[in-house]
Amino acid sequence: MNNEELQKEMELKQQIQQLELMVKQKLTKQALERFGNVKAAHPEKAIQLLAYLGQMIQSGQVDEQIDDDQLKEILIKLTPEKKEFKIKRM
Repeated sequence: MNNEELQKEMELKQQIQQLELMVKQKLTKQALERFGNVKAAHPEKAIQLLAYLGQMIQSGQVDEQIDDDQLKEILIKLTPEKKEFKIKRM
C-alpha cells in the first residue's frame, strides 16, 4: 500500500469510529450488547448497521434510545431474504 491508500484507509476508520460513537449514544445497554455481538461476528454488517442508524439519527427519525427489539427489527430489514432451494429426488 502506498501513502495515499493508507491515508484513505485511516480516514475511513476514523469516520466509522465517529459514527459508532454517535450511534452508541442512542442505544440501550441490551442493544449495545447486541451491536457488539454483530460487530464481532459480522463486521461488514455492523458497518452497514452503523450507516443506517447514523442516517436515521441525522435525519431526526430517532428521538429516544433504540432498544434491543428495535435493533433486531432493523437488522432483519437489512438482512436480504434467503432463497430457498427445493431438491426433488427422482
